[in-house]
Amino acid sequence: MNPASTRLPNLHVKGRLMSSSEIERTLVRLAHQIVEKNNGVENLVLVGIKRRGVPLAARLAALIQQIEKTPVPVGTLDITLYRDDLSTVGASPLIKKATPLGTNIVDKNVILLDDVLYTGRTVRAAMDALFDHGRPRRVQLCVLIDRGHRELPIEAAFVGRTVQTSDAEIIEVKLSEIDQEEQVLLVERIS
Repeated sequence: MNPASTRLPNLHVKGRLMSSSEIERTLVRLAHQIVEKNNGVENLVLVGIKRRGVPLAARLAALIQQIEKTPVPVGTLDITLYRDDLSTVGASPLIKKATPLGTNIVDKNVILLDDVLYTGRTVRAAMDALFDHGRPRRVQLCVLIDRGHRELPIEAAFVGRTVQTSDAEIIEVKLSEIDQEEQVLLVERIS
């Protein structure tokens, strides 16, 4: 499939940053780093931020289980009602209500997963949503791609790859579970 054929006309693919095998190797490395930094998997919980953080969390949990021979609980975090950029849409205010997480995080070491770290606003919203489910012992952020341009003081503990980008560029993570293809692309807006 031609990646450009599935995009809006004002976007241009500048290049492929990661292939399917590179994504897999990166996840294996991240799984080992998570186990090492947390001294094993006791009290460890992985929580994926919808959408693409969810399959990343599931994949990392499977890899960690292979390494440690112990299953790791996985949760799903929906931050839709916590985003600050959506709270001003429409005339009526949004009522925040936590959606089920799927696992207990109270007094656990939570690894929060997302595909791309950019401004930090998604992670801030995720932290608000996460704490509506209880108080974890510790929260660490894991991202596949860190592209910089932070607007908030947020840093990932585990980073697959750091990519310097301009504001006109976009990182597109494509995962087979959602997109039926597997790659990371650098895309640019064109006028």
